[in-house]
Amino acid sequence: MSRVTTQTRKLLGRRALLVGAAATLTAGCMGAGSGPRTVTYAGPPPEAARAQQRNAEFAHMYRAIHDEPYPIPAVDVSGVETRFLRQSVPYDGPESAGTIVVDPNSRFLFYVMENGEAMRYGVGVGREGFGWSGEATVGRKARWPTWTPPSSMIEREPQLARYADGMDPGPMNPLGARALYLYENGRDTLYRLHGTNEPWSIGQAMSSGCIRLFNQDIIDLYGRTATGTPVVVRPHGPSAEA
Repeated sequence: MSRVTTQTRKLLGRRALLVGAAATLTAGCMGAGSGPRTVTYAGPPPEAARAQQRNAEFAHMYRAIHDEPYPIPAVDVSGVETRFLRQSVPYDGPESAGTIVVDPNSRFLFYVMENGEAMRYGVGVGREGFGWSGEATVGRKARWPTWTPPSSMIEREPQLARYADGMDPGPMNPLGARALYLYENGRDTLYRLHGTNEPWSIGQAMSSGCIRLFNQDIIDLYGRTATGTPVVVRPHGPSAEA
């Protein structure tokens, strides 16, 4: 039988110490009667996750549009009250599906859909003394319309006389990317539902009576409506928000 040298004994002793230390560390990371514990990251709470998803959906909804005749910049949704961003909401008004309803008090436009739902858009409305209310129909639709200020507006703002024959379509045109022309008893009311080159005005009462939407929203509404679509503009007064 060969001898075990002093050097071999020392080496075996070190290995035993290392094995014992490893066993001790492993035991310290395990509960009694259980396997190794796994630590996982739970992520944000459900409410925060839903808010993040909703914000991402709004950012996509109001992204820049590059496939139009003129560029449409993105809307900075972080600076817009969420209630003024396009969304499907419950609706219990008396109007039938396919009707456009404008509530100037709440600064909302509703496109009534089936099953008690409506697509709701934030709008800018006429300032005091310039609002219009009543029932009308969409008598005409236009993509990138020409803007012609009415004579009464030119009287108030003489500098607009240069557009008496119409302002060409484009990014500076106050009607924006689309316009729906409101007719009452077959006659043009001179009021429009249209886009805007002033997105910060949505939710405000500052127009000369027309109803303005984000360009992204008027494009969406334009695609849902046809000539002859009924329109109800509620009177100014106590909010009639649905």
